[in-house]
Parts: sequence; structure tokens; C-alpha cells
Amino acid sequence: MNCIDYSIVGFDTMAYDIRSQSKFGSPSKSKRKREREQNYKVNPSNKGKSLQYPEEEPDSAEFFSLQYLIFKLSSKLAKASYELDFNRGDVVFGCIFRPLREGGQYDGDENKRQDALRLAMHLGASYVDIELEVAYEFINSIRVKKPENFKVIVSSHNFHETPSSEAIGKLVAMIQASGADIVKVATTALDITDCARVFQMMVQSQIPTIGISMGERGLISRILSPKFGAFLTYGALEASAISAPGQPLAKDLLDLYNFRLIRPDTKVYGVISKPVGHSKSPLLFNAAFKSAGLNAVYVHLLVDDVKKFFETYSAADFVAGCSCGIPHKEVALKCMDEIDPIAKKIGAINNIVRRPDGTLAAFNTDYIGAISAIEDGLRELNGATPAVGSPLAGKLFVVLGAGGAGKALAHGAAQKGARIVVANRPLEQAKELADKVGGQAMTLDEVASFHPEDEMVLANATSVGMTPKIDQTPIPKQALKNYCLVFDAVYTPKDTRLLREARESGAFIVYGTEMLIRQGFEQYKNFTGLPAPEELFRMVMMKHA
Repeated sequence: MNCIDYSIVGFDTMAYDIRSQSKFGSPSKSKRKREREQNYKVNPSNKGKSLQYPEEEPDSAEFFSLQYLIFKLSSKLAKASYELDFNRGDVVFGCIFRPLREGGQYDGDENKRQDALRLAMHLGASYVDIELEVAYEFINSIRVKKPENFKVIVSSHNFHETPSSEAIGKLVAMIQASGADIVKVATTALDITDCARVFQMMVQSQIPTIGISMGERGLISRILSPKFGAFLTYGALEASAISAPGQPLAKDLLDLYNFRLIRPDTKVYGVISKPVGHSKSPLLFNAAFKSAGLNAVYVHLLVDDVKKFFETYSAADFVAGCSCGIPHKEVALKCMDEIDPIAKKIGAINNIVRRPDGTLAAFNTDYIGAISAIEDGLRELNGATPAVGSPLAGKLFVVLGAGGAGKALAHGAAQKGARIVVANRPLEQAKELADKVGGQAMTLDEVASFHPEDEMVLANATSVGMTPKIDQTPIPKQALKNYCLVFDAVYTPKDTRLLREARESGAFIVYGTEMLIRQGFEQYKNFTGLPAPEELFRMVMMKHA
């Protein structure tokens, strides 16, 4: 038993029981709970704190080992807290002892592994997780001694793909036939649309079911599990304890995604991008939705194929609306039913709303957020009041990048009377955009020696300098002395190398977070029809920038 570490047994993972929100009803005040309280001597005065050792000496090394692991988990939970109350039944212990063949770390005798799971049952665990391959044998071995409210999760893990709906259906039937109390199917999401088959399985299941698509593309299967009737989902207590690809932290489930508020009728919004994990939009929108009492959640959506994504997820509440990031701001135009005239002129979108009839309407709020931030920066620099008109009028405005964000900046600045220069690699894209705004085109390399006048404005709309490549910059420091203001659309990190060097060169700087906040105001209005909670947006961004 010394080979059983709590990170292997599954005690590094907190399983949040969402049965009260699912179609299977709420848990009963069971005899098993009373037995757990007797076994572990829960101290009523220590809300959310660790369980105590039983007064009697353990009968064996095995008993002591598992008892110690449970004590260790309790200590971790006490430190993590999250307003959990042992006496209220928030914390349910389940034992997982996974072999190598199923993605675990145990490589020993199978009989001893099953002995450990049976021991966990006798020690008061509410659940054990056993693999389908050996489920019949294990369930038969405990049939006589199985406590009334003890449940067996029978699981299947596919680390290569998500099978067809038909194949998943057959797999679920096999798991049910094994005598499982709870079905668990974990697949690997090669595309975010793979999650749809897992959602379908959970909705159609007639017994408690856990469905997970592993990997970053499968993150929504974990976050949205209450919406589709899942029995529970998993969240790691700390980053070092993540036990499966794509597993979120328990803290993020609760604090970022408002997991406890998700219901079957919750509207789903999100940011579609690649990469997407860096996006801070879920922080802003989930805080705003919660503050306004809206039944909605905003998630990270790692999308490879935009057309396939919208064809797969076409319900009015999923996806109800999206923010659109790199590299989809232009290709997503082809999937839209209605495009705002300004967005059509720019040729890029960053905001998508699904109408009640299911059609998709697209907008560009990037140009509003970026240009207004740059204008306010110039006014502060020049000491002008907002009533004086646009301080961009007549300015030489150099845009780095000709993608979606670059197009928004070039069109927005041209609309304000600025003279536009577009620098890009390849040059052809720069020429195409420059022609549309009556500007000049050049390569990114030419920007370093470009100095027709002083007091120019520079706007970086490339991803250069974004996490993880934070040491990169799109322009040499010596060239920055020619600019009075430098804006960087990159906001992770907030203080990029470009902005640091611009500040050192004497330029006024405008952070990408300011663009994110301001364009978010417009997106929130489009999503909800309500004015954005501007103060809340700024407070959240200040905390997390």
C-alpha cells in the first residue's frame, strides 16, 4: 500500500457534486454520511477544516495509509476552503486508484489495487472509480458487503479521440450492463465540436453519468457539465495536482466561471480564438453577468474551424454570442447572416450575437475601443479637452499588422482624419489595407528607419510580444523616439516590452487592456441589451491585469 500516493488515489482532485442541479435529484441525508462522521470525527466547530483521526488505533498498515490520505486531503481542502462545509455535505470523498493502462500511475498487482478500493469503501468513501475492463469482477466482489448508499463509478478512458455518437452509445450500454451505479466516459477532444457528442450522451442517459472530453479543446465539457445534466465534474485543488489534460482548477470553476450558478437553461457565451487560454474576457463578462443577475456564462472556446463550430453549436442558448479573436476575425465573416456596415467596411469582426431566430449578427467593437483609448491618450498628452474634436486628425498613424485588429485600427483612425501607414509581412496585405484607407504601405522591417516627421502615433496590432514570447518586440527601441504615443493591442502581459521601451523613449503609452475594456463595453451591450457595468470592468481588469 505504500505505493498509493494521494495524487494517484485521486485525492488531489476535488469532485464537485452537482446532483442538486441535475435531472437525478438531490442526495439524501444518508446513513453513509452518519457513518463517515463517526469514522472521521468531524468537528462541528471547525467549519471547512480538516477531519480528525479516529481515536482507535488503525488495525493495519492499509487502514492507516488510506486514513492518512483522507486526512491529508482534508488539510488541503481546509487551506483551499472555497466555503466548503463538511457537515453540510459539500465534500464527498471518492477513491480513484488508476492503473497505467488507463492513464494512472499504478503498475502493481491488480488484486492489491482492487483490495485498496474495497478498503476505501469500508473506510467510508462515498464512491470508488473502477475501469470497465475489470468492473464485473470488482462489483461482484462487493455485492454482499456494499453499503446502502455507496456508489460505484465505472469508467472508460479514450486518450486518442472522441468516438462517434453510435460508438459512445454502445460503450454506455456496456458500462450500464456491468452493474455501474454511475457511468463515466472520458474521451479526448481533437476538435471542440467533439464535445457535442459527449453532451448528447449526458442528456440522453437514463442513469447518473459523467462525461468529459480531455484536453484544452474539451474544457467546455467540464465547465458546462451542469447544463447537460452531468452527475459531477472535476477540478484540481492546485496547479501541481492537475490529474488529466485540460482539467481546470476548482478555484477557476467556482470563481471565474461561476460554476454553481450554471443550470440547464443557462445561456453560453465565449471567446473563439486560437490560442485562447490567455484571454481575460471570461473574467470581465462572468463578473458582469453575475453582478446583473443574468443566467449566463462566458467560456474559453479553442476553435480550429469556425464554420464547423457554428454548424455544430447552433442552439439559441449555445452559443448565444461570441467574442472573436485571432485568427478568426476575418474568416468568421463568411459564417454570418448579418454584418454591421462598419464591420463590413473594415473586413473583420470581433463580436457575434445569435438572434432569437438563430441567425448570426456580427459587429466590430475593436475600432471603438482602440481609437477612443488612443484619442484620450493624446488629449491627456496635449492637455486638450474632449470637446476639441479628434486629436488624431492630421496625425501620421503607423499601424503594425494588417489582420483583423490592424484593419480596425486603420479604418478607425482614417475615419478620425489621420494619415495612415500600414506595415505588414507580407507586404501585399499591407498594400491591400492601405489602398482601402487611402494610406501608404511598407514592410515591418522598413518601420525601423521610417521617420518622415516627429510626433507620430504607433499602434501595434500584431501578436509580437504576447505571452509566452514576452521578450519580443515588433520595432527597435531606437525608432520609438519618433513617436509621441505608442499603443499595443497585446494585453498579456499588460506591460509589454514595446510599451516599456516606448515609455523609456519618452512616448505616452496606451495599454492593450484599455482597448479590451472599452470594446468589452460595446460587446456587453450587444450581448444583453443592457449598458455595461464600466466601473466593474475596470475593477476586474485592475485586479487581474
